[in-house]
Amino acid sequence: METSILSLLPPVLALVMVIITRRVLLSLGIGIVVGALLLHQFNPIEALANVYGIFVGIFFSYGDIEQVTFQSVTEAVFASGFALNTWELFIILFLLLLGMLAALVTFSGGSRAFGEWAIKRVKTRRGAQLLTVILGVIVFIDDYFNSLTVGNVSRPLTDRHQISRAKLAYLVDSTAAPICVIAPVSSWGAYIIAIIAGILATHGVTEYEALQAFILMIPMNIYAVVAMLLVFSVAMFNLNIGLMKTHETAAMETGQLVDPKRGPVPGDQEGLGSNRYGTVGDLVWPILALVISTVFFMVWTGLQASEGQASLLAIFENTDVATSLVYGGVVGLVVTLLLNCVEKARPIELLQALREGIKSMLPAIYILLAAWVIIAIIDQLGTGEYLAIKIEEANLNPMFLPAILFVVAGFAAFSTGTSWGTFGLLLPIAGEMAAVLDITLMLPMLAAVLAGSIFGDHCSPISDTTILSSTGAGSHHIDHVITQLPYALLGAVITFISYLILGVTMSVSLALVSAVMLLAICVFFIRKKNGYRVNE
Repeated sequence: METSILSLLPPVLALVMVIITRRVLLSLGIGIVVGALLLHQFNPIEALANVYGIFVGIFFSYGDIEQVTFQSVTEAVFASGFALNTWELFIILFLLLLGMLAALVTFSGGSRAFGEWAIKRVKTRRGAQLLTVILGVIVFIDDYFNSLTVGNVSRPLTDRHQISRAKLAYLVDSTAAPICVIAPVSSWGAYIIAIIAGILATHGVTEYEALQAFILMIPMNIYAVVAMLLVFSVAMFNLNIGLMKTHETAAMETGQLVDPKRGPVPGDQEGLGSNRYGTVGDLVWPILALVISTVFFMVWTGLQASEGQASLLAIFENTDVATSLVYGGVVGLVVTLLLNCVEKARPIELLQALREGIKSMLPAIYILLAAWVIIAIIDQLGTGEYLAIKIEEANLNPMFLPAILFVVAGFAAFSTGTSWGTFGLLLPIAGEMAAVLDITLMLPMLAAVLAGSIFGDHCSPISDTTILSSTGAGSHHIDHVITQLPYALLGAVITFISYLILGVTMSVSLALVSAVMLLAICVFFIRKKNGYRVNE
């Protein structure tokens, strides 16, 4: 079908259904069905064949097919020799490895021991939340790795301080993409710098190189800065907005960290016992092994692919994140198994723990699979292209472009569930518009696209990072989406106003100071309304 406003229907419908039904898989399924039917003029057989092709493509790389049918897809998989699609498949495998690792750590008593150790040193809810945020800032190499690792490490401590899982998921999510998008030495930074280099070369910009441009854009990426400051404020002052207040009140007053009406939570291993002789090392050594080995393999795969270029930028531009996560997960799991064997755990108990770990990750994997399918359908519908075309067609005053690009990038990332896809689509368009209209707006407009993409990513129920943050924190996905939304919208409003100021004054400093002041005012009023207590 031709790109049209109808391309917005599946993502918007999925979000509305999520809000109404609070059932993520059902809502994503409806979005998939509607999108597939739109693509094929409501022919159910062709629509179903398309969904089948997308689903199979998650596991196998079978190349392009002229006409997608059940038979052609199946034959293409056989013809390819069952060539694996390593990106999505390895992400699923890493989730399973992490689930098994977490289950073994719980079984060994490491989580319990860490919780007891930490609660003696971190004596307040504020301290537990701040520690989570600091860990999120430190683990900036990759957003997937950040979301899953920080959530699993922090959970024993936040559980002991009766911090709701929804709050933990927010703390994790708001220190994943926002820190990765402003860190030059990260998988995100390398990807963005590579795109910027092409844009600068295309338009003959020689005032700065791509890395220098990226660094200059950091203070212009106002949403990332505001999101980071906001999450620190939330942790420091226990700011609870909307339904987050309901979750936090239940956690503090009744000890219910999740809504019991929603059933089991991904990431919990309730069927496992816990070794009362477990030590902090039973948690620390597996996590250290996971972190160190993952970073090592990211550097190693980057070196292998960068053809002798030993710079950090070249390494992280070419690193294979999915493969590194799997290798790191295997090392972490092996270390965890060895520690359990040293403590003479019985094989039957280890198998039970591994089985529980796999089961704990299945709900997250189901949501992730559905999200990947709807993202592919949205891509075929041309949702992002439609939004991009509307930007180019609009006759806009250049001073309003950063603010408008922020909104459009936010809606594109929200609709498609991918920040990276939005970067790839809108950054070149923003660069072209700046080159034609006002070259001095080049960096602010590129930064606005980055900021809007992160905002949309925070709001989208089909975003990988949002799903994995829920998983790492052990929160129901729908609870995380609904409770994070008010914080994301608050940050977006502040950012939008600041981009208007930037466009009018052409002063980055004034725009950033305005954003900080607006955030401080909002924090003051929210804190006053919540009735902040020192002992929190």
